[in-house]
Amino acid sequence: MGRIISNMFITLDGVYQGPGGRDEDTSDGFAFGGWQAPVSDDEAGAAIGAEIERIDALLLGRKTYDIFAAYWPHQSDDIGGVLNRVPKYVVSSTLTDPTWEGTTVLPDAAAAGRLRDEYDEVHMFGSGALIRSLLAEDVLDRLHLYLYPLTLGQGKRLFDDGTIPTTFRLAEPARTFPKGGVSLVYERAGEVELEDM
Repeated sequence: MGRIISNMFITLDGVYQGPGGRDEDTSDGFAFGGWQAPVSDDEAGAAIGAEIERIDALLLGRKTYDIFAAYWPHQSDDIGGVLNRVPKYVVSSTLTDPTWEGTTVLPDAAAAGRLRDEYDEVHMFGSGALIRSLLAEDVLDRLHLYLYPLTLGQGKRLFDDGTIPTTFRLAEPARTFPKGGVSLVYERAGEVELEDM
């Protein structure tokens, strides 16, 4: 059985909105689009590139899909080559005619979970709402956080009210990058246990 791996670029205060560009996602008045590049470096970029090279299929939520589908079909670099070549899946109840070649629409997180029967590594980027849905269905196998040393004080946060209480374990040694970013790979470890210190 394969696995679904979420790759999330996130700030210290949990914001994942608009890391890639000023106009990437300005919803709700978000004013910090493009925050990732100034705190990234060549080592972090190489690590992200290596992750992308392992993709057998790409899974996205609707909003991230719209961002990717507007940009990546027009790119032919190494990353664009991979993303345009692999099968793409988007979980959406409203998208009926995807424009990015090789895209299949899935109805829900449970259907997305069945992709593990077809592919070794199904990777996600962004798609915070979908991550929460996959966790609720217990079909997200790895949560790969690229944690960057800044706070924004506004924006979409990965874990907010309604998050399923879960314990995670570190699945790979943490990796640090020159500008202070950290790669953290987690797997679910069960329910939250309580005891007095």
